[in-house]
Amino acid sequence: MNKIYPSAAAALDGIVRNGQLLAVGGFGLCGIPEALIDALKDSGAQNLTVISNNAGVDGFGLGKLLQTRQITKMISSYVGENKEFERQYLAGELQLEFTPQGTLAEKLRAGGAGIPAFFTRTGVGTLVAEGKEIREFDGHAYVMERSLVPDVSLGKAWKADKSGNLIFRRTARNFNPAVIMAGKISVVEVEEIVETGTFDPDAVHLPGIYVSRLVLNATPEKRIEKRTTRENPTGA
Repeated sequence: MNKIYPSAAAALDGIVRNGQLLAVGGFGLCGIPEALIDALKDSGAQNLTVISNNAGVDGFGLGKLLQTRQITKMISSYVGENKEFERQYLAGELQLEFTPQGTLAEKLRAGGAGIPAFFTRTGVGTLVAEGKEIREFDGHAYVMERSLVPDVSLGKAWKADKSGNLIFRRTARNFNPAVIMAGKISVVEVEEIVETGTFDPDAVHLPGIYVSRLVLNATPEKRIEKRTTRENPTGA
């Protein structure tokens, strides 16, 4: 089975539709699938619910889809760094399901593992728990969280072999493995594709069984979200 597609647009062809639940990997701008996000924007798909730790920044990452108003709901744990996100949310134009970061990661991991729901102490007694089942275990209250199984997941890895086995690079690993695991169909953007059998099996971070389609993006921009500098006091 050939998982390699010639472009990001081709990799999304036939699987992206209006009204879908999508998940997108990354943390801030680190490890986001840049080419796939651009292809999703160009697809014109509307009324999307997107699961992602955050929504990029204005004009980059998922921020592009906010500008084109293709996203109607975000399921996120961090919503800073994006003025258009803030404007749409405060104006009632964008729905937000605010989810604690660890809970969001577990909702995706559990979804990929076939676990429909789980209990956590995180959020008990807060707005996060409103309308959800609460149970007591060992004297502590726990809130039940439903797992997430997106229709399509878009992820980013460093390297893949032709079977879809993935290796992530440092902090770009972040939410990507859980996002890719959770999707009914998972499309992964990588910087290098090698022959199957090249990787030491112990070096594989995520097996290819979770990967439906691969696309090569050898030169992503990898924009830095926020750069803070200070003058060298020595003048050197």
